[in-house]
Amino acid sequence: MEEFKQILPVSALSDDKRVAFYRKTYTHLAMAVLLFVIVEWVFFQIEPIVNLAFSLTEGWRWFIMLGGFMLITNYAEKMAHKNHNINQQYLGLLLYVIAEAFIFIPLIGIAMMIAESGGANILNQAAILTLSLFTGLSAIVLITKKDFSFLKSMLTIGFFIALGLIVAGLIFGFNLGLWFSVGMVILASGSILYQTSNMVHKYSEDQYVGASLGLFASLMLLFWYILSILSRE
Repeated sequence: MEEFKQILPVSALSDDKRVAFYRKTYTHLAMAVLLFVIVEWVFFQIEPIVNLAFSLTEGWRWFIMLGGFMLITNYAEKMAHKNHNINQQYLGLLLYVIAEAFIFIPLIGIAMMIAESGGANILNQAAILTLSLFTGLSAIVLITKKDFSFLKSMLTIGFFIALGLIVAGLIFGFNLGLWFSVGMVILASGSILYQTSNMVHKYSEDQYVGASLGLFASLMLLFWYILSILSRE
């Protein structure tokens, strides 16, 4: 009976347990965002790390950055999503946050340079827009309790197309442009709906860390492309 309870989805739990799960999930999401900010700040205090991150954006080296990021985050997701060991879940979340902080160095560095040269503080603007959109999309799922699992196939196809375009852009040297970033914002928004729906309908009571990682991944994807759009202005 004990094992059966552990595999019950959150939607099948009592109201008190469901609310407790949501609270834990969003608390861990907030902690992940705070940790991202701290790790990012630490990275920017270490010049060799900043130089390394910027050097990996040049030509074929971006393949190394992108490939390494995908391998690390895929491993972290497996640790956090498929393992009921809480220590493994925390390690997966920590690894994911560090990987995100590293790959964000060049984009945040550009945003900081724009602000220092008299431009708008696009970091703050991107953060506000991202959190506003994320909150609105999450509220849709939590209020309606609609199951958005049907988005999985569309998101998978969309991400493969996006990855193909990114690789093609690197190989043939063309800029993907504003509309690609807009398309990725739409894709990231769909991912937020999907991940929030998973939190409600898929995860079990002890997987709040894994649920927070899924939400964090979608949040950071949205932040990346909103910041990319604002950086073009």
